[in-house]
Amino acid sequence: MRTEIISTEAGDARLTWHPARKARLVLAVGHGAGGGIEARDLQALARVLPGHGVSVALVEQPWRVAGKKLAPAPRTLDVGWRGIWPAVAEAGLPVISGGRSAGARVACRTAVELGAHAVLALSFPLHPPGRPEKSRADELLGSQVPTLVVQGGNDPFGKPEEFPDGSHELVEVPYGDHGFVVPKRAAITQEDAVKVITDAVVKWSGSLG
Repeated sequence: MRTEIISTEAGDARLTWHPARKARLVLAVGHGAGGGIEARDLQALARVLPGHGVSVALVEQPWRVAGKKLAPAPRTLDVGWRGIWPAVAEAGLPVISGGRSAGARVACRTAVELGAHAVLALSFPLHPPGRPEKSRADELLGSQVPTLVVQGGNDPFGKPEEFPDGSHELVEVPYGDHGFVVPKRAAITQEDAVKVITDAVVKWSGSLG
């Protein structure tokens, strides 16, 4: 594991690298608007994917590096993401643009522009809780590259059955909320839920040409 600071037009971002020994892909994955790279799904992917030929770069947006508590406007998040892209693409390998929640929206919005090989959308916030009419489906459907959505079965920002038809793949994490937390009374454990995520991403990334 190594870290590097990347200067962007939105401020300094930070990459925490978990490299694969024989990498064939890079996953650059960002955090949400309410948390950082310590999220359970991001940490699990950083542990598992390098063993399957995928180097993982956990990306901290400039606002997090600066110690701020509130994320800036979406366009500023996109600026930060554009700024880190040359660093994750430097090795010349295909790059999966990924993120959780707000980070998933960033990955979808910028995929074509940045030449992403694919998009990984974790807990895509299809709409604000209780506001299905405020759909962000156009961002997801506009990625125009192979896209995997991993969504909690009880995510208030959009349950799997609410998602529109499209070319994306969707994997449900049973009982999971927006952070993929499952209730103690659920039929699966928290460890099971995390394994659903990592297994799905390993299988999908293995299918990418």
